[in-house]
Amino acid sequence: KFADEDKKVKDRVDAKNELESYAYSLKTQLSDKEKLGSKLSDTDKQTIEEAVEEQIKWIESNQDADIDTLKEHKKQLEEIVTPIITKLYGQGDSTSGVPRESSYEHDGESL
Repeated sequence: KFADEDKKVKDRVDAKNELESYAYSLKTQLSDKEKLGSKLSDTDKQTIEEAVEEQIKWIESNQDADIDTLKEHKKQLEEIVTPIITKLYGQGDSTSGVPRESSYEHDGESL
């Protein structure tokens, strides 16, 4: 019985730490001119900063949140950040990426 309770507590703490680490890591990278800070547009940077700050405030106000809620908040943050980061790193390959996508569509139409 105690093992189950210990595991639940550990899993909740792990989920909280994951969300917290992710948020603070993003915050650090945004402020670092060598990393994301200099690579993002002002709009994208502001979008991520606002999402990160919102999650950090939420974590501070919800120290006892359950594991599912913590995972949901991390997922929400990822859903905001991932497309921006993907777009950022996709830009270097955008010339080859666009024709491939359109050729896939064309191949699909010709079949």
